[in-house]
Amino acid sequence: MNQHLGNKTDQKDEERDYYKIQKKFWTVFAPFYDFAVAPASRIRDRVVEFVDAPAGAKILDVATGTGKQAFAFAKRGHHVTGIDLSEAMLKVARRKNKYNNLKLQSADATNLPFEADSFDVASVSFALHEMPLSVREKVLCEMVRVVKPAGTVVVIDFGLPENKIGRFLIYNFVRAFEGDHYVKFMRSDLIASIEKTGIALDGELEILLGGGRIIRGTKKA
Repeated sequence: MNQHLGNKTDQKDEERDYYKIQKKFWTVFAPFYDFAVAPASRIRDRVVEFVDAPAGAKILDVATGTGKQAFAFAKRGHHVTGIDLSEAMLKVARRKNKYNNLKLQSADATNLPFEADSFDVASVSFALHEMPLSVREKVLCEMVRVVKPAGTVVVIDFGLPENKIGRFLIYNFVRAFEGDHYVKFMRSDLIASIEKTGIALDGELEILLGGGRIIRGTKKA
């Protein structure tokens, strides 16, 4: 087997393992997720403000989980669709959903069931770091596909502060909980992955004391 075929096989194995682990993990962890990520809840409204979508915008929230970010968009009157791979997570989101302008459905973010140019905004919050690079880039490409020309793509995920001591402390603290996929994510070039999908970056905001960031970009017409 040559190196190219070996890499393709490794990639398929990695993707298969990712889907298998995700299904098992979230089936067990879904009821406890909101408690575990409570410190991050306060950033949801900051994301909405940073996106600054026009009134009544059509918004897709990818990997919506228990719906916290989708709720924040819906609260502002936007027409929101939240999708997730995990039925267990969606069950929690549906139980908590009080918005008529929010629809929740099961879908794989690497193959979104929507027409091209359907949404004004596509967002994904603290999900890309869990994905192998190949899956992550497929998700970003799909988000770009379903967003209208000049529409917005926003990514919320882990980052590191500029301060060396802060970087050391946050990196090691998060690594203790997130494990190897966090290490791989932090070593990858998220900005490059976003830009190669056809997004022009136009804003970045540090959150969680530098341990996270909101990255905003515009789909090139």
